[in-house]
Amino acid sequence: MPEQTVVQRDLDQLAVELRKLETEYNMFFSGRLPRPPWETRGRVETIIKRWDRGCIETAVDRFRFTTLQSRYSTFVDLWDRAMRAREEGRPGPLVPSAPDAARPKRGEVRALHVTSFTDPMKEMDKLHDLYTALMDARRTAGKDVVPFHRFAALVKDQVKKIRDAGSSEVAFRVDKKGDQVVFTARGLKGKKG
Repeated sequence: MPEQTVVQRDLDQLAVELRKLETEYNMFFSGRLPRPPWETRGRVETIIKRWDRGCIETAVDRFRFTTLQSRYSTFVDLWDRAMRAREEGRPGPLVPSAPDAARPKRGEVRALHVTSFTDPMKEMDKLHDLYTALMDARRTAGKDVVPFHRFAALVKDQVKKIRDAGSSEVAFRVDKKGDQVVFTARGLKGKKG
């Protein structure tokens, strides 16, 4: 096996240092390193500058150097944009967005309105509040609004059906689960009568 030239040894070292630099930056952006890997980056830049100005005689070595050099410049651009985003406190290519406390997580159920009825036709204020909460949630989800008379008939039918099954009071709930609006009715514990 022929002995490696100085160029080939430096290109092997450059490939190893570039992989190490990529790993260290990933560790830095994930929070496992306290500061950016400036030393490793300096070593990589030194090798690149030396052979960028120098003469690489074989086409194979020149191609390998150009490939490593372009990979490094692509990474530098990505890392610099990520650093800028991190310093400005905004999400970037390697900096995840900060969790928004007001925004529910995917799949998380958030109760918007809860009320109960014994006779919805005698409790019109509660019925109007429930209707307003449900229609506001449907509007924000991009769904059509149901006319009040149809909604009132649905609630009245559900209350009658659940009361006939043995519950004295029926609870209605409007929830938001992700982008979906969920409207449920269930009987409260306690026998009729």
